[in-house]
Amino acid sequence: MEIAGGLGFLLCGGVAILLVVALAVIVLYNRLVVLRNRVQNAWSQIDVQLRRRYDLIPNLVETVKGYMTHEAETLQKVTEARNMAINAGTVKEQGAAENMLSSTLKSLFAVAEAYPDLKANQNFMMLQEELSGTESKIAYARQFYNDSVMSFNTAIQSFPANLIAGILGFVQQDYFEIEVEAREAVKVEF
Repeated sequence: MEIAGGLGFLLCGGVAILLVVALAVIVLYNRLVVLRNRVQNAWSQIDVQLRRRYDLIPNLVETVKGYMTHEAETLQKVTEARNMAINAGTVKEQGAAENMLSSTLKSLFAVAEAYPDLKANQNFMMLQEELSGTESKIAYARQFYNDSVMSFNTAIQSFPANLIAGILGFVQQDYFEIEVEAREAVKVEF
């Protein structure tokens, strides 16, 4: 009788341990799903602002074309950078394309300084202001995205989640970074 009772106790204890482990895996999995979805949502917010930026650029280029007849190369570079950014596939590709686009837009605005009539054009000023506001929104969305990526990456690297994250298909996400050159101010020379 005592052996049967001890065996039953061990069996119940083993089942309890399995239930606790299963519950822990479920809680960890759900937490990782929430964090992964937060990263995806943050990227979607960046995408919304980037699309707005892409929509503003052709209007800006058309407004500038009439004034900057000698600056066709600058306008072409802006258009090419915009197309590259629209077609980027990964976060790293998007980051590189956005760096190029930011650089060409800075060049465009620097060149625009040489055209007083353009600087006074109401449509140009409005587009420049809208683009500036969109740039601020992109910066905020990029910060939120990178914070979400940091939380997600930390979670999948931390114990005990790191034991199951790879098995369940959770992989590290890339940060949306800007290059050092994109951080520097454009120098305007006349």
